[in-house]
Amino acid sequence: MNRLIIDAAKNKIFLMIMSNDINYNISYENTKINYEKLAILIKEFLLSKNLDLKKISQIYVNRGPGSFAGIRNSLSVVKAIHLINKTDYYCFSFEDFSGENTAKYENIPKLCDKFKIKKNLINPIYLS
Repeated sequence: MNRLIIDAAKNKIFLMIMSNDINYNISYENTKINYEKLAILIKEFLLSKNLDLKKISQIYVNRGPGSFAGIRNSLSVVKAIHLINKTDYYCFSFEDFSGENTAKYENIPKLCDKFKIKKNLINPIYLS
């Protein structure tokens, strides 16, 4: 099972692929240009690990709080991937896991299960 984590809500765009017991991650500056080409950054990252979007079974995307542009673009990309490939996605916030000292990216899938984060539901939290 291959999972993709996308976090564009913070000061960096963070991507992580979780493939079996191996995790790969990369981060990019959170510039307007990178937000606009988020889909390309994801595709290039997947290709660098010999994967394509069809091999991703679940996507986890940070819904905030954070950057309006980053959240909006990441949610749009995830929704488009879902429409094309029917890939399930989970919109999480680190605030959903308050009190958990294991709230690290590699634990997101287990935490979403534990806290019963609903799949295919978007409820962004923007900073004003």
